[in-house]
Amino acid sequence: MSTAPLLEVKDLVVEFPTRRGTLRALDRVSFDIAPGEILGVVGESGAGKSLTGAAIIGLLEPPGRIAGGEIRLHGQRIDGLPAEAMRRIRGKRIGAVFQDPLTSLNPLFTVGQQLVETIRAHLPLTEAQARERAIGLLAQTGIPAPEARFGQYPHQFSGGMRQRVVIALALAAEPELIVADEPTTALDVSIQAQIIALLKGLARERGTAVMLVTHDMGVIAETCDRVAVLYAGRVAEIGPVAEVIHRPAHPYTRGLMGAIPAMDEDRDELLQIDGAMPRLNAMPGGCAFHPRCPAATAQCTRERPELMAAGATRAACWLVGEGLVAEGPR
Repeated sequence: MSTAPLLEVKDLVVEFPTRRGTLRALDRVSFDIAPGEILGVVGESGAGKSLTGAAIIGLLEPPGRIAGGEIRLHGQRIDGLPAEAMRRIRGKRIGAVFQDPLTSLNPLFTVGQQLVETIRAHLPLTEAQARERAIGLLAQTGIPAPEARFGQYPHQFSGGMRQRVVIALALAAEPELIVADEPTTALDVSIQAQIIALLKGLARERGTAVMLVTHDMGVIAETCDRVAVLYAGRVAEIGPVAEVIHRPAHPYTRGLMGAIPAMDEDRDELLQIDGAMPRLNAMPGGCAFHPRCPAATAQCTRERPELMAAGATRAACWLVGEGLVAEGPR
C-alpha cells in the first residue's frame, strides 16, 4: 500500500450563513487517506460526518459553503473548482455511495441504461463496450444473472441489490476514491456483511481509497484501517482502528466505546455520555466536549486543543498533551 496520501483534507471549514449570523458546521477538520486504505468517519448524528463527505465530492447543500482549508486529490486542489470541473472529477475520479440507493437511481430508466450512460460520460467506449463493462460491474458487485438484471428497473431490485447497483455506478469510471455515506445502514446484517466485503475487496484489489461514513462502530471495526472520530464538527481522535477501539485516548471516544455492548463482559448496564452535543449556534468555548467531560479542567473551557500524539493515535485533548490518562464518561 502506498503511503503517499491520495486524499488530503486540511483545516476544512464549512459554514452556513443565516439571518442570525454564520454557523460553523465543520471547524478545521484535517485527515488524509492513502491509496487502498479505508478510513472510517464516525460520530453522533450532527457531528459533521456526512457534511465532510459532501464537501469532498462538491455536493454541499446551499447556503452551505467551504469557508476555509484545502481538499487535495493527488496533490491537486479540488475545493473551489467551477461546478462543471467538479462534476467531471466527481464521476471520473471520485465515486459516491449514499445511504438510500433510491436517491441515486432514476426509477424511469433501467439499471443498464444508467450504468451505460455513466460509463460513456467518463470513458471513451462505444455503446457495446459500455454495455459489456456494465454487465461486468454488475457481476463484480455480486448481482446474480447480470445479463438479465441489466434490463430491469430499480424497483425490481431488493434494497441490498440496489445498493450493489449504486456501488457498480460509483465504480463505473474506475475512481481513485469512493466516498460511502452510511452505505449499510438501511440493510439487514447479512447484506451489510456482503457490502462490507465488497468495499474491502475494492480497496485491496484495485487500490481504491475509501472514506466510509457511519455511526456503526461494528462496521468500522470490520471494515476500516483507520478511524476518525468527529464531535461537533471537529476531529476528536484519529488513528488505527484497533487502537481507537481498544485504547481510546479522548474522553469522548472512551464514552463511545463504553456504550458498545461487549460479548465477553458481564455488565448490567451500558455506559452512557451525559448531556447532548452542542447546537451550532451555542458552541462552547475551548474544547467542544468539555461540558460533557467528567475530567474537564479550567484549560478545557478556555483553549481549544489541537490533535496531539496519544500513543498510536492522535487526540484533541489537553489531558493527553499533559500525559494524563483521561477517564471516560461513566
